[in-house]
Amino acid sequence: MKQVEIFTDGACSGNPGPGGWGAILRFAGVEKELCGGEENTTNNRMELSAAIAALSALNQPCRVQLTTDSQYVVNGIQKGWAKKWRANGWRKSDKTPALNADLWQALLDLCDIHDVSFHWVRGHAGHPENERCDRLAVQYYTSHF
Repeated sequence: MKQVEIFTDGACSGNPGPGGWGAILRFAGVEKELCGGEENTTNNRMELSAAIAALSALNQPCRVQLTTDSQYVVNGIQKGWAKKWRANGWRKSDKTPALNADLWQALLDLCDIHDVSFHWVRGHAGHPENERCDRLAVQYYTSHF
């Protein structure tokens, strides 16, 4: 199985507001940058969208180390929240609807294809790839919306 490093970040001006996401994929010393966004979104949706877009760009099952500054994404997977929400019809333990169910479903589906380990880094703390992803995200929404 190919080993790929992925770095992601999402950004939003207002919450909700215009947002963007950025991702870096690294395999065998080659990097690819991706970015996108939505005109009216939230930061959490952009964080999830970055991970989904990056994993979707892989054309075969891979072993992935995905680094993000989103505790929402990391905890949703590592603590099993997203799988519990899905098992409960996209409801949280307090019976309220889980937010972003469409994106969580897409991310869970991709995690079934790829062997993904999620790693958290503090945002805006000088991590080079995280800072690049943030610039991609901000540049996208400031130039498109």
